[in-house]
Amino acid sequence: MVVGEIATPVDVLVIGGGPGGYTAAARAAELGKEVVLVEDGQLGGVCLNVGCIPSKALITVADQHERARSFAGRGLPAADGAVDLAATQRWKQEVVDRLVGGVRTLLGSVEVVDGYARLLDDRRVSVESGDQVNHYRFDACILATGSRPVELTDLPVDGERVLDSTGALALDAVPATMAVVGGGYIGLELGTAYAKLGSSVTIVEALDRIGTGFDPELVRVVEERFEALGVGVLTGARARGLGEQCLEVSTADGELTVPADRVLVAVGRAPNTDGLQLENAGIELGEGGRIPVDEQGRTSSSRIFAIGDLVDGPALAHKASAEGRVAAEAVAGLPSAADATVPLIAFTDPELASVGLTEEAASELGHEVMVGKARFAASGRAQTLGTTEGVVKLVVDREDEVVLGVHLAGPDASDLISEGAVLVECALRLEDVLGTIHPHPTLGESLHDAAVAAARRRR
Repeated sequence: MVVGEIATPVDVLVIGGGPGGYTAAARAAELGKEVVLVEDGQLGGVCLNVGCIPSKALITVADQHERARSFAGRGLPAADGAVDLAATQRWKQEVVDRLVGGVRTLLGSVEVVDGYARLLDDRRVSVESGDQVNHYRFDACILATGSRPVELTDLPVDGERVLDSTGALALDAVPATMAVVGGGYIGLELGTAYAKLGSSVTIVEALDRIGTGFDPELVRVVEERFEALGVGVLTGARARGLGEQCLEVSTADGELTVPADRVLVAVGRAPNTDGLQLENAGIELGEGGRIPVDEQGRTSSSRIFAIGDLVDGPALAHKASAEGRVAAEAVAGLPSAADATVPLIAFTDPELASVGLTEEAASELGHEVMVGKARFAASGRAQTLGTTEGVVKLVVDREDEVVLGVHLAGPDASDLISEGAVLVECALRLEDVLGTIHPHPTLGESLHDAAVAAARRRR
C-alpha cells in the first residue's frame, strides 16, 4: 500500500539513529519538542552495532589474551590455547544488545520509525518502509546519517577474502595472515587486535607514515610496539590487487607481495549523503562530499541541520553526540554552539590520545611554545600494570603559560585525555596543573610530571 501526500506534522524530524541522531532526538524531546526519529537500520548506528563498541570488545579480548601470556613470568599460570573467537562474537553481541536497549530507553517519548527518509523540500520528507511510504512535515530536521567505509576499485569488498571493518569485526576464526590496507586509527586498532590474537599482520599505508593526525613522537611508540608484536608496516605503499593468498603491493622500490588470507580495507569513511535528495531542499555539498554548516549545525536551509560524519571534522561518535545536542538546543532557541575541542583517540597498544594543538601546529600559528614530557616508565602505577611504554606531552604557550595541547601514548590514554580536554577547553594554565594534587599511585600523575617538566623550561 502507498499512502498519499497527506503529511503528518512534527516539531523535529531526525534522520539517523546513531550517536549523533539519538542524542539529538533525546535532547529535543527533553526540551519539549515532538520528535520523530527515522532509522533504516539498527538504533545505535555504526558505532554501537558494527563500530566503536564491537571493536573495543574485540580489542579487550585481544589485550587480555596477550597480557595473560606476558604475565606468565609474574606469578600467573601460562595462558594456553587460542582464543575462541566464536565465543567472543557471542559476548560482543550481548554487549551490543544491552546498549541498544539502553538507547531505546533513552529515547523515551521519541517516536522511532523504521524506514528510509528522503527530503521532498525544505519542510517535508517521505519515509519508505517496505511497500509503504509515509510523509512528514517538520518545523526542523536534523540529518545524522553517518558514514560508510570507502571502497577501493582494485580491492572490492566481498565479505569473504576482502573485508571492511564490519566484516573484520564479524570473523569467528582468527586468520593466519592478514593485510590491513590503511594506517589510520581503524586499521591500527584492528591490526593490533588480530596480531595479539595470533595473526601475522602487515599494515599497508599509501602515505609516508601511519597514524596521521597524531603527534609523530607518539606514533613512534606504537611503531616500536608493533615491532615487538611482529606487525609489519609498509608506508608509501599502494595495494594493487589480490594474488594467491597474498596482497600485491606497489612501492617506490618496486612490486612485492604481502601474505594475506584476509585483507582488511580501512582507508577512510565517506558521508552518507547520497539518497537524501539534498538538492530538493537547496542544500549543496562541500569539500569531500560533506555538508557545510554553521556553529550550530545549520545548513544553507535554516530549518535543516547536519551533524556528525556528514560535516567537517573527525568522524568520531563523541563529536557527533556533542553536535547532536547543540543542534537540538538550537532548534529549541537556546544559545548553544559546537566546540572545536575534540579529543582524538586510538585504541592501539599503547593507546593514543590527543587534544588541542600539537607542538608543530602551535608553532605554525605563531605561538612560542614550551613542551613538558613525562615517560610512563617513571610511573609506579604503570610499572605495577606491566605497561610502561609511552609518553605524556604538554604543549604550553611560553608567554601566558596556557595549555594549548595534551598528547599521550600509553596505558589508559583514552581515559586520561579527558583531563587534557578540560585543560584545553577551559584555557587553563600550567600553574593550574601544577597546583592540582594528582593521587598516587596513578597514571594521571604523569600529567602532573609533564607539567613539572614544562615548568623547568621557563626562562
